[in-house]
Amino acid sequence: MYKYEVILYWSNEDNSYIAEVPELAGCMADGETMAEALENIHTVMEEWIETAQIMGKDIPEPKGKLAYA
Repeated sequence: MYKYEVILYWSNEDNSYIAEVPELAGCMADGETMAEALENIHTVMEEWIETAQIMGKDIPEPKGKLAYA
């Protein structure tokens, strides 16, 4: 399980919950419920990290709450 901060919010524009991982640029998922968005973000985080590894990119260490700002 990853220890990155996840920001979860409702988006009127998308009519769904959005989960973002600020430390992983562009890592976002959505869902009809908060639980679904959180479940989806775990899959997207795995894919983000896997892709970064394949491309030889650095993978940031989890920093915790608002440490990325």
